[in-house]
Amino acid sequence: MTGDTAAEFGPVVGACVWIIDLALSPSALAACDAVLSEDERVRAGRFLRSEDRDRYRASHAALRLILGRALGMDPRALTFSAGPAGKPELAGPERGVLAFNLSHSGRRALVGLSTRGYIGVDVEVIRPLPDALRIARGHFASDEADALARLPEEFREAAFFSLWTRKEAVVKALGAGLALPLDRFSVTVPPAAPRLLRMGGGPGAWTLHDLDPGPGHAATAAVMAAGIPLVRHRFPADWPSRLS
Repeated sequence: MTGDTAAEFGPVVGACVWIIDLALSPSALAACDAVLSEDERVRAGRFLRSEDRDRYRASHAALRLILGRALGMDPRALTFSAGPAGKPELAGPERGVLAFNLSHSGRRALVGLSTRGYIGVDVEVIRPLPDALRIARGHFASDEADALARLPEEFREAAFFSLWTRKEAVVKALGAGLALPLDRFSVTVPPAAPRLLRMGGGPGAWTLHDLDPGPGHAATAAVMAAGIPLVRHRFPADWPSRLS
């Protein structure tokens, strides 16, 4: 992982992913609120659980900070619209300049940026899941479920969550949401390197990267273009202080 430097907090060339710690103090969360739009603050307020509300506030403020630095804009000035399948995208003069995607789970968030193709990112907390194989057989492609079944049982749970993030990253890059059932395409299963194996008439041009968001998490980035290197950054611990 690379650290925080002025160059990294600037224009994007190719594709990059920021890994963000969402465990923030009340004062840091207040700084996050200051850059959110009125609509985002309303959406945050709809969450019943405080941890979900705080996760939303922090992750969307981080997204605005990263996009603002990449575009040379005030994070408050960014506007967004929904794409054809509802995937958020930049609006106004910045529309189409930069593809982005956000994911969060537990105390981690990912923000993916790309100038080379649509990008999707997904992070999941690895948690006990005794029926992982049953879920895979019910929702994933048959070749994925079979590969998962061949793994030693002690490795199956972590592999399931890595497989899940590989598939979700592809779906999020496409912006397809529930319109693309998870059994309509297949990806490799860990410990194999991440790769799209099958989708419709062929896998097409895709690049998948495993990420390391920290202990107890699995994560993947997917870019709709072939052979795209990915630069990985960890967000500085004091990032909320940079929102003002």
